[in-house]
Amino acid sequence: MALLPGFGEASVPMRIRLMLAAGFTAVVFPAVSGEIAASAVLNLGAVLIEAGAGLALGVGFRLFVFALQIAGTIAAQSTSLAQLTGGASPEPLPAMGHLLTMAGIAVAVASGLHLQAARALIVSYEVLPAGRLPEAADLARWGVGGIARAFALALSLAAPFVIAALVYNLALGAINRAMPQLMVAFVGAPAMTFGGLVLLFLVTPGALALWQEALAGFGADPFGAPP
Repeated sequence: MALLPGFGEASVPMRIRLMLAAGFTAVVFPAVSGEIAASAVLNLGAVLIEAGAGLALGVGFRLFVFALQIAGTIAAQSTSLAQLTGGASPEPLPAMGHLLTMAGIAVAVASGLHLQAARALIVSYEVLPAGRLPEAADLARWGVGGIARAFALALSLAAPFVIAALVYNLALGAINRAMPQLMVAFVGAPAMTFGGLVLLFLVTPGALALWQEALAGFGADPFGAPP
């Protein structure tokens, strides 16, 4: 719950997060109480193991938020908008990263993130039984795969901005070679900024749909494949 997108954000008051955790407990516990009673003994070690398993699952969900932040940073760097109101959020993000992150969290919550999280918690007991320490090698492999997938997703979301910036800069270079007297930087920089904003307007709906699909796939089967 501390790392779950939307519900575990730092901007959510602590009391609300505590009530959300209690609500998730009331939903998940009846579905897994039999497995817990059969495989776990109530002691400090079992509590720590459960906390570690929940932390791993929360990191898997949080990686999708990191993917949006990375995609926004790449897009902002490609369109020379990296410093526009970069400190407007609790985390130092460019404006594009902040916009994509907030929009993605809003879409996820509106699309039933609470149901996906509850399902993932219930399914996790099939892979990580209560009170049983997971294999370090398997957990490390799963975590590394999740990080790799987060970066791949971020690059996929930011690909239109990178490609557009590459083509645009190549065109500016050709124009500069053809007309050395023209101050290409004064003409090209405003056009790049405007084009970046237009591209953000056009690309964001499709990028968020792709991101939401990946998040839903992870929520349905968090340990079947890297998050």
